[in-house]
Amino acid sequence: MNVRISSDELERFRSLVSRRLGLWFDDGKLEYLANILEQRLRTIGEPAQAYLARFDAPLHPEHREIAQEVTVGETYFFRHSDQFRAFADVALPARLEARGSVKRLRILSAGCSSGEEAYSLSILTQQRLPDASWQVAIKGIDINPRALARARLGRYSSWALRETPEDIQKRHFTTDGREYILAEAIRDSVAFEEDNLAGDESWGAGTCDVVFCRNVLMYFAQETAHRVIKRLSRALAPGGYLFLGHAENLRGLSLDFDLCHTHDTFYYCRKEELGRAFIPLPAAASAVTAPSVPLSIDWASSWLETVQRSSDRIRELTEKAPTRTVAPRPAAPLAAAFDLGLALELLAQERFAEALEVLNRLPPSSAQDADTVLLRAALLTHSDRLDAAELACAELLTLDRLNAGAHYLRALCRERRGDTAAAIEHAQAASYLEPSFAMPHLHLGLMARRTGDRDKAQRELSQAAVLLQREDSSRLLLFGGGFNRDGLIALCHSELERLGGAT
Repeated sequence: MNVRISSDELERFRSLVSRRLGLWFDDGKLEYLANILEQRLRTIGEPAQAYLARFDAPLHPEHREIAQEVTVGETYFFRHSDQFRAFADVALPARLEARGSVKRLRILSAGCSSGEEAYSLSILTQQRLPDASWQVAIKGIDINPRALARARLGRYSSWALRETPEDIQKRHFTTDGREYILAEAIRDSVAFEEDNLAGDESWGAGTCDVVFCRNVLMYFAQETAHRVIKRLSRALAPGGYLFLGHAENLRGLSLDFDLCHTHDTFYYCRKEELGRAFIPLPAAASAVTAPSVPLSIDWASSWLETVQRSSDRIRELTEKAPTRTVAPRPAAPLAAAFDLGLALELLAQERFAEALEVLNRLPPSSAQDADTVLLRAALLTHSDRLDAAELACAELLTLDRLNAGAHYLRALCRERRGDTAAAIEHAQAASYLEPSFAMPHLHLGLMARRTGDRDKAQRELSQAAVLLQREDSSRLLLFGGGFNRDGLIALCHSELERLGGAT
């Protein structure tokens, strides 16, 4: 059958895949989606209009067929080992302690694909159980029945074990030709179910202790991602842990979690109760002590001093820099509930004390407005009133626990006090929560240069230079230390030249 679909039919198919499966494909993947639809139409010998009408029905069998084609997940055992170390060293001991009176543990691998993640969790859990009396239930769910069938077989290629420690391979696998067969005890410890994460069925409120849902949210439209996280939050017990993919975060999706950072990775802990005071990021279990490396004589010891003392050099660099025609994204308005225009104008003129006076004249209810508190924290930081600035950041993080700006300002304050480890923690948190936020990368690059980590300094400064070209004007105003886009880009290039890197 010769199949040709129109752009309208393809757009309708994309919309139906989003509505019925919860999966969203951007314009860059339309050709891939078109190939899947055309192949399916050839297989069943049906015109597009008739097929799409059937696909629109709830719980239609075609949903499973398409799910098998569009959810081909590449995975392997112990993928992203940093998260598995955080699970084994932090999340699992905490939940074992919390469940000690009942000795029951529930772990969910959401979007489990062919099972490697769920089985990895089982292996680590079995290694660390206090005794055999514990009841452990590990469930893997996925929308793709073909992947689940492979998971239940427990047969894998050597490529799937490429990150598996040799002692685990010997203990839990046998070989059959070129395949590795998982031990029956581990296979039996995991139950696999077909389930659409975007569905509404409850898994039982507060029943899960740990959820891995990695590299799944990126395929969902924002509305669907909200629904999925709400479902996962409802299923997690207070104090339970949620692990997302490295490129995913809960910014703008949920306020039910505290951000955790250990083992060089970020993950989340379900709040014990709504509204409790902000808990700072825990000290990294795998933190590396930064060596004490003296700065060159013309370089200050902190980011704040760098900005304050570099104006002449930045101005010179900016004047020499080629004119850029990059159009910045429109600045997001800082405030909806309160008129902050005058305070922002004063900030732009570096009249920080006067700007703070303007904020002090706002009604008391402004203390609950996140934009107002962020502006206050930024003004206090620029004024070098570090105690008050950190207090304002803490207040902001009670309103919005995943506020990247608050973490960035805390990084500035901590670094100013000489607490490099905490400064790095908070700068990393800011860049994780807002991947397009340029200033944390610039800050991390300068700190890495100061501590002698040349490779990291080059990497972070290069990333900052790229991101600064599209940085929001509002963020430049709040966090740029009074310097414009071109000046900060020129600073990045200057530092890269000093490091011997490409600009």
